[in-house]
Amino acid sequence: MASSQLAISPRKLRSDVYSYSYQDDSNTPLVINVLASLIERSMARNERIVKNCRWALSKDIRTRVFDCHETPDMTIESYLERIFRYTRAGPSVYVVAYVYIDRFCQTNPGFRINATNVHRLLVTTIMVASKYVEDMNYRNSYFARVGGLTTEELNTMELEFLFLMKFKLHVNVSVFESYCSHLEREVSIGGGYHIERTLRCAEEIKARQNEERGYTQIARVML
Repeated sequence: MASSQLAISPRKLRSDVYSYSYQDDSNTPLVINVLASLIERSMARNERIVKNCRWALSKDIRTRVFDCHETPDMTIESYLERIFRYTRAGPSVYVVAYVYIDRFCQTNPGFRINATNVHRLLVTTIMVASKYVEDMNYRNSYFARVGGLTTEELNTMELEFLFLMKFKLHVNVSVFESYCSHLEREVSIGGGYHIERTLRCAEEIKARQNEERGYTQIARVML
């Protein structure tokens, strides 16, 4: 992550999360930048592993559903910011999505996150996490358009993801806090801060948004 992104006081970070505002002009949650950094480092590590050990490539055909035909020309951080811009999913959604990604990789040890599957995996996990955390959600068709996919593609990935996860989607407070701590260590800012300490539902999450208007204004991106 760029140093300019980390030049924020712990007080500002705490305020940004604990008093997070679900408004149209809300700033991008810091957790998005931290999550992007973690995933990029994981991808770099996976690339080194695959380069040295070709057998490390996934042989499970079921996980190929997340592969793109071409590597998307969009950074992970930009893609996460796009998802946030159009869905306004709160910080806790991205923490739970991070839990799901970690569980998915543990449950499917042959799967490795890389440039061809990371975007599709992200939009799938964020959509599933949003359904778990928040009271109000957009339809799959809306998430698909945000993520640059067809509705059929996202539906297929969601279903495959759930079966590959063995439907283990529950995240208790203890697990949630442990992943928050991991993300906090990633930032490494003096004084410390808390990303979030409870699994709270988003209040007034979509009350002021017009779904049809937002649907037609989404810029095109295809994966």
